[in-house]
Amino acid sequence: MPASSSVSEGMSVGVILGFPPAIAEELQRWRASFGDPMAGVVPAHITLVTTTPTLDWEATHAHVREVARRQAPFMVTIAGTGSFRPVSPVVFINVEEGFGECVDLHEKLQTGPLERDLPFSYHPHVTIAHDVAPESLDEAETVLKDYRATFPVVSMGLYEHDANGIWQLREELDFGTETDDDAPAFSADADGATASH
Repeated sequence: MPASSSVSEGMSVGVILGFPPAIAEELQRWRASFGDPMAGVVPAHITLVTTTPTLDWEATHAHVREVARRQAPFMVTIAGTGSFRPVSPVVFINVEEGFGECVDLHEKLQTGPLERDLPFSYHPHVTIAHDVAPESLDEAETVLKDYRATFPVVSMGLYEHDANGIWQLREELDFGTETDDDAPAFSADADGATASH
């Protein structure tokens, strides 16, 4: 069996929306400035499916690919800050435009081979500080309260949580691979992206 289709016992997957490089790098620098050790490991993103176990990689891959095929590209605006405190030591940037599309994608993805009960309601967001000192969480929430960036989302990444605890990209799945010719088109590059703070 080829390595690409082999599945290890207890394999976990995740699905995320990535950001244009310039925005991702800026947010990564901010995250590092708040002392978050994950800043150098985890690029800025919006999680659609958090760590979810699967015993059938082929079914999971087919499911995620089908959801991507049916999804049209959409615009995302992230703006302002929020926090999951005191439940969780997390400060994040809100998803404004695109919030509904993220929720819809999450609900479609978290079915079939990825169906499971979650201990919390899904809330799309961009983590900018996690598990750091309370004063650093306060700083993150204050410093980026006026941050705003808008960009097109044209694909989602399917990741595997490997045996070493590292997230490995298995495939970047383009949205709307079978859409009508007259559907609105978005460029996959960062030309349409804007950011301010």
